Amino acid sequence: MSEQKEQAEKPSRPVSRRRLGVAAAIAVLAVLVAVYGIGHLRSNPDAAACRQALATAARIAPLAHGEVAALAVAHTGYRVPDLAFKDSDGQARTLQDWHGRTVLLNLWATWCVPCRKEMPALDALQAKLGSDKFQVVAVNIDTRDPQKPRNFLKQVGVSHLAYYTDDSAQVFETLKEAGKAFGMPTTLIIGPHGCEIGNMAGPAEWASDDGVKLVSAAINTVQ
Repeated sequence: MSEQKEQAEKPSRPVSRRRLGVAAAIAVLAVLVAVYGIGHLRSNPDAAACRQALATAARIAPLAHGEVAALAVAHTGYRVPDLAFKDSDGQARTLQDWHGRTVLLNLWATWCVPCRKEMPALDALQAKLGSDKFQVVAVNIDTRDPQKPRNFLKQVGVSHLAYYTDDSAQVFETLKEAGKAFGMPTTLIIGPHGCEIGNMAGPAEWASDDGVKLVSAAINTVQ
């Protein structure tokens, strides 16, 4: 009788182990899902808030060709930090000052040859499209000789761009850490609510027909 009891109990052991294994696997899966979910939310907390900017990005994507083919339109929501810099009078400014406008943010330096070549095009773009709906915000990040970039702009005849500077270059470092800046020049098109529409590494002929059409479409899209 005892032998029969032992034989009857033996098959139940593998079943119990199997159940424990399944339960453990489910627990591990639940942890992974939770971690992934939290990580996803942390990595992209602005997906909902930037929905309109993403719609604009999708709309202008077909226009990213020719002289502005290097523009990478946004595919995930990214609210650009309230970057801080100074104006020509040394007064503190931040991106929040242009809330409600579409902004073409450009980071440049006098030691960057492509940046120097691009400045007249940015100046011309501001002359063509600058308004209460759009602004080119070109921030110089030279860390030495603050007069040098001012002199350069005068030499090349830039007259429509306001002068902004960050001699700590922190604006570049902040965008670099976010994966939005890889070299110079760096340009971001930012919607009225502070969300990225697109970004570009390197220079472009922004005042060309291609550039004007693309930026005009970004400005005129309802946010």
